[in-house]
Amino acid sequence: MGNPSGCRKTITHVVFDMDGLLLDTEKFYTQVKEIILARYNKTFDWPLKAKMLGMKAFEAAKLFVEETGISDSLSPEQFLVEREDKLKSLLPKSELLPGVSRLLWHLHAKGVPIAVASSSPRRHFELKTQRHSEMFSLMHHIVLGDDPEVKHGKPSPDVFLAAAKRFEGGPVDPSNILVFEDAPSGVLAAKNAGMSVVMVPDPRMDKSLHGPADQVLNSLLDFNPSEWGLPPFEDNEVKCFDVFPKSYMKINVKG
Repeated sequence: MGNPSGCRKTITHVVFDMDGLLLDTEKFYTQVKEIILARYNKTFDWPLKAKMLGMKAFEAAKLFVEETGISDSLSPEQFLVEREDKLKSLLPKSELLPGVSRLLWHLHAKGVPIAVASSSPRRHFELKTQRHSEMFSLMHHIVLGDDPEVKHGKPSPDVFLAAAKRFEGGPVDPSNILVFEDAPSGVLAAKNAGMSVVMVPDPRMDKSLHGPADQVLNSLLDFNPSEWGLPPFEDNEVKCFDVFPKSYMKINVKG
């Protein structure tokens, strides 16, 4: 869906959001919210979910209790305590989304520096990634929402600017960085940082929320690196790669 619109400079570095982009975690956050709201005979609708995507935890919690009308019964702090208890058993079940393995191994094998810039706090990151440590070890660095340099959550550019500073030889010129995001607030944060953005939104998201994304894709499987001046996929890097990551490593990383 769509083509890149005017990269200002050659893309040399890539930064990834995590939740809903690399890991299929958003369903767990939704599940917890639905359980909590059921006590008040309320439901969690998609427009509110879209607003909350990419926000820091407290900001999202405050928006949640206010917009669902439960703030007189449950404070943002109380919501976060209850949510934390439920998430501890859910987040370790996180799975990689389609196309993630293929793209990350490809960029790593071709020497393209990659990083993660996520609003997730460290304690949640550890839970979500415990089954995927090999994949996340490919990252040059990882910047999380509770990092001291991230004073403001998305759509402020803090997390992406911090990521740009930490690459080897950094700070990297923002116009040389391509960001992958799924959330409207994340897209705005990356654009506010002066970076190009590929958006991979939830299919239920209204197209009006795609905002200023330079490219919108249905899946990371649809990404064509050569459109952004990045090394192209080779013929043996098939879309079903996620099923055979080890064979990819043998053929492409060592060969």
